[in-house]
Amino acid sequence: MHLSYVMTQERGATDKLLTALAERLQADGLRLAGIVQTNTECYDNALCDMDVRVLPAGETIRISQSLGPEARGCRLNPDALERAVGQVTAALGQDPAPQVLLVNKFGKHEADGRGMRPVIGEALARGAVVVSGVNRMNVDAFQTFAEGVAQEAQPDLDALAAWVHSAVEKAAAEATD
Repeated sequence: MHLSYVMTQERGATDKLLTALAERLQADGLRLAGIVQTNTECYDNALCDMDVRVLPAGETIRISQSLGPEARGCRLNPDALERAVGQVTAALGQDPAPQVLLVNKFGKHEADGRGMRPVIGEALARGAVVVSGVNRMNVDAFQTFAEGVAQEAQPDLDALAAWVHSAVEKAAAEATD
């Protein structure tokens, strides 16, 4: 299995890194599935809108919801996330199959066993290389899920792209053995 995760310090930096990685890997000719996130600042709110783009060139889905100025709960719209999950799951069954799954974040939903978590397992079972963003709050849950097989990647585009290419080559060789 080829599973890597990346964490960054600056808010939104992981989203930018994984979006740039998706663009680089697509330009390199790799077949991708997954989601990458874009955050749009709201002018009437201190919080941003969160959108995910389904890879390789699918729909953009708003996964945040406005709960009002006094709300303190999670702004994730679980129905919207599950719509994205369904599209990514369908993409895993395409022929030819995706070589790489990118997941914007292993967050609270995934830590609780929902969201992209089953998709990650499915992709790994199919021999795909998986890269996921992880925030500090959920890294322990991610490592428990990964059962010691995940490698932490450096938050550097060139290093991450090189790791993916190497992992794709190894996965292809393993598939022919």
